[in-house]
Formats: sequence, structure tokens, C-alpha cells
Amino acid sequence: MEITIIGSGAIGGVLGAYIARAGVNVVFCDIEQEHVNHIRYKGLRIEGPAEEFVVKGEAYTPEELIARNKQLDWVFICTKAHHAQQALDQVCQLINKDATIVSFQNGLIDLKVPVQKKVSEPLCCFVNFSADYLEPGRILYGGVSSVAIGEFNGTSTDRLKVLKNILEHWGPVKQTHNILGYLWSKLSYAALLYATALVDETMATVVDRKEFRPALIELCAETLEAAHVKNVNVHSFDVWRPELIFPRENQKQELLNAEFDRISTWMAKNKKQKSGIWRDIAIRRRKTEVDFDLVPILEIGRQHNLSFPLTKFVIERIKELEQGAKQMSWDNLMDLKKLYEDDVLR
Repeated sequence: MEITIIGSGAIGGVLGAYIARAGVNVVFCDIEQEHVNHIRYKGLRIEGPAEEFVVKGEAYTPEELIARNKQLDWVFICTKAHHAQQALDQVCQLINKDATIVSFQNGLIDLKVPVQKKVSEPLCCFVNFSADYLEPGRILYGGVSSVAIGEFNGTSTDRLKVLKNILEHWGPVKQTHNILGYLWSKLSYAALLYATALVDETMATVVDRKEFRPALIELCAETLEAAHVKNVNVHSFDVWRPELIFPRENQKQELLNAEFDRISTWMAKNKKQKSGIWRDIAIRRRKTEVDFDLVPILEIGRQHNLSFPLTKFVIERIKELEQGAKQMSWDNLMDLKKLYEDDVLR
């Protein structure tokens, strides 16, 4: 068995390193030549809360992988959501009908494999552990957190069992009949993370600010309402309990405050203190995954005559931050709070 990691940054790098350390044949693939060279010649360093280790392995750019001209067995697509389809298309010529493709994107992404390839639909993987690509050959790992896998149609298959065995070289993995429930729940949590990235502060600091919590809770409720109209039964994970947020009529302020206190404490203990969204904007100066995470929520709202004003605001403000038209500031959250008080509460 050979596992090919397409996109060997934060998530792909961590999973690939743990799997490779267990003795499984792992091939790393990434568009960054310097990162590839580092893995190939010096190794990939994982800096976690409990341990640090280095693994060496085969590593290629996509062009080098194609020139290698070897059929792929298991393919893990671990790129950012907006690069995933292109990444798959680029190596598609190496995929045969016996290959298994696994999507590690948390957003609403539907990877397409050409029909003539006769490859089974990609497996879905929900990932909630935190990691950051720091520099070539070096990844910060926040520690074990929830991972769940499933077939898109909810069935139980042999390839799911094999995937579970592979991923358990990293840590505990849940096989589920409701992978969409996990992915949609993560989207509602992602809405919160996008809001924390409006400020140049730690996630825990933002979540701890009680004056912003009503707006943040409603922001998350908008995504959960979209899931509801899509008939998705969302699933809790780690410290995230969407059932406390939606349906709105079931909200109890005391429980929500206690829950957000718990989330803030959990975030503060994580080795990764700021979100990948923040890092994309502030450090890597690149686009976030907002078009795949939050923009579809607005489209679902339009289809069902629902207004999601807070989601719309966060999308617009994130795009302004990406373009440099706005700066990270508490003023952004003040604007979100004002919108909530003026448009939602009335």
C-alpha cells in the first residue's frame, strides 16, 4: 500500500508524518518546491504539544509526481478547498479504477473524478485538529482532536475500514454514517473562526469577550439554519455543541455562556493560538477558503428565502482583509455587533 498526500502542508503534513512514522509507505506531494526538497533531504518536522519528531520520505511537486509516472493507490487530497479540484485534476492521469480518493476539505466541496476513470466517489474526512505550516519542512501541530470519516451516501464499506486503520496511526478516528452532519457542524464552527480572524488576537481572547457573544452565536445559528433546511442532522464534536445554538428557540443564555467559556478555555490550551484563516490573511497573504465555507450559506439562504446578514457581513469583511482594504481590528467585531443589534434583534 502507498499513500499519496496531495497538499503536504498543515493537515496533510501531520497525517502523512504520523502514517509514515508507523512504517506505511507515504509519498508527499506539494506545490512548494522548497518544502518538497526539505522533506526529501532533511525531513518533515512536526512540532506538537506532546512530542516533536522528523520523518523523511519521498516528496515531489505535482510535475515531478507525474514525471515519476507511477499509478496511485490511495490519494489524500489535503489542499485548501479552492485548490482541491485542480490538485485532483493535475494527478488524475495517474489514478486507475482501483484507487481510493479521500477528500480532507471541511467546506462544501464536491470533488469530481472524470467518469471515464471509473473510480468510486471520494471518501469524506472531517478534521478538527489544528495545524499550521510554519516554513518549509516545519509544521506546528495543535494536538489530537476529532476526526471522522464516511461515505457520502452514508453506507459502511470495506474501504472505509481500511481508511480507518490507516488514519489510526495518527490517532482516534470515528467511522460515521452521517459525515455530512460533521461537515456542516464544522461549518458552523468555522463561522466563529472567521469572526475571530477579524481581529489580530488569539481565538480564545475573542471568544472570551462576552459583549460579542450574542452576535457570534447568531452568526453560527445562520449556518445551522442552512443545514436545517438542507435536512442535515448536525453532529457535535470536541467542545462544539450546535444543538445549544439551533433551533434558536431552544437557546438558553446561561448554557451558551458556560459553553463559550469552555470553548475559550479549550482554545487557550491549544498550541495553535490563532486560526488558519488569520494566518492566511496576516502571514501568508493569500485568499482564505471563505468562498467554499460561507458563501454557499448565502446561496442556500436565497434558495429558501432566508436572510443571513451576519454571514454576509463576515464574508465581505474577510474579503476586504484579503485585499488589504480593511485592517484586522476590534472595530470589525463592533460593526458585526451593531449589525446584529440593529438588523437582527429588531
